[in-house]
Amino acid sequence: MSRARSKLGDLSSPYWVGGAGLAAGIAGITIPVLIGLAGAGMVVEGTAALLVLLGLHVKFITETPVRRTGAWWIVAVQAWLTYLPLTVFGAVWTPVCGLLAGALLVMAGRIRSIVLVLLALACGPVVLAAPVPSMIHPLWALAAPLIGVAEYAVVTLARRTHLLGEARTEVMRKAVALERRRFTRDLHDLVGHRLTVLVLRVQLLERLVAEQDAKAQDEVSETLEMLRTLSADVRAVAHGLRSSSLAAELGSARSLLESARVRCQIRMSCRDLPEEVEEALTHALREGVTNVLRHAEARQCSLHLLERDQMVRLTIRNDGVRPPRRPGDAGQGLLNLAERVSSLGGWLEAASSRTGQFTFSVYVPRKK
Repeated sequence: MSRARSKLGDLSSPYWVGGAGLAAGIAGITIPVLIGLAGAGMVVEGTAALLVLLGLHVKFITETPVRRTGAWWIVAVQAWLTYLPLTVFGAVWTPVCGLLAGALLVMAGRIRSIVLVLLALACGPVVLAAPVPSMIHPLWALAAPLIGVAEYAVVTLARRTHLLGEARTEVMRKAVALERRRFTRDLHDLVGHRLTVLVLRVQLLERLVAEQDAKAQDEVSETLEMLRTLSADVRAVAHGLRSSSLAAELGSARSLLESARVRCQIRMSCRDLPEEVEEALTHALREGVTNVLRHAEARQCSLHLLERDQMVRLTIRNDGVRPPRRPGDAGQGLLNLAERVSSLGGWLEAASSRTGQFTFSVYVPRKK
């Protein structure tokens, strides 16, 4: 069934449809010519000349539409095979003027030449000036421009439809790539953060159980609640939903840091942020807090969210910095965050001091 559908799809492609229309048009011209040649007793030589003419014509109008000097010789030979045989075969050869008109119009469309358009419209009627009227079929001569226009329309529409199909395929490919990128980024930034927190909480729970601390039951409840949140986050990532809250994330960050015995100070002086700005800052907060817990032995951490001159800044400062990693060895989380922030016109800054202090800042302009 799939093979049959594939074949039907190929048969409905623009080139197949255009080729069928072009073949029908050429047949409508060549059949009267062959009948006339048979009546005049010149079938062999006439058919040979017609086959050469048709071969050159089809080669020219179906080639890649670019400016090439080599294409001119085909048009020149076709013109020679259009007019010179009139002196041999007579009026039966007149219909092929329509093929020359089509070739000239195709060339005119490629190089944007009004001169070629005028020549195409005149290539049929011009033979009416022949010194021997019996050599020309007047109706076919007058119909030549119409034949050329029809052929040009079929060829042009087939090509443009094909290009539109390719453009649509490219748009779909890019859309799929963007969605795949979004899914990967959100999976890392959101679910990865939750999993890191869960690992830390389980480690804390293990320590509390070993010490027979009364807080163990509270940690179990909070861990179960985080597992439920993780389940909701996975569904949100799968369906492309956004349900992040910066205020809620600040509260979660305080609770997490304090449970890891890190003294936390939060200062917030901006409200009612645009949705895309709040979304980016929420991911920045998650990434910053995760890095504090994973890559430092912090005892103090401050979270400042300030706004000044339409610029929102999130700063995370902590102590207990471990020896720095190799230069340029940025994690995937920071790369994802930089991508999110830069799309809003913002940027990241990070600096460490000799005293073990590390400062991570995110700047995002507020959009009105």
